[in-house]
Amino acid sequence: MGASYWWMLLGMAIATYLPRMIPLTFLDGKELPPIVSGVLRNIPYAVLGALIFPAILHIQEDMFFGVIGVVVAFALAFIGLDVMFVVIGTIAALALYSLL
Repeated sequence: MGASYWWMLLGMAIATYLPRMIPLTFLDGKELPPIVSGVLRNIPYAVLGALIFPAILHIQEDMFFGVIGVVVAFALAFIGLDVMFVVIGTIAALALYSLL
């Protein structure tokens, strides 16, 4: 492995570390405004939707598989479950559907 590989690895480590370290350093003990907290709280749901929606459009085998996944994920997110429970619940629903 050449030197460029190690420089690239170091650059990726810094690019990953800085966005995590800066808020912890400068916002330690400070309260964020409610609107900022609300936006930050909804980011995981927006990212989940952005990751899943394109895959739904490209399902070839069974059209209902994607539709059921979207409906279950939307319903679980709408009732306010944590993102992890939305993902696990959707996987469980689609596993049950695939057994039918």
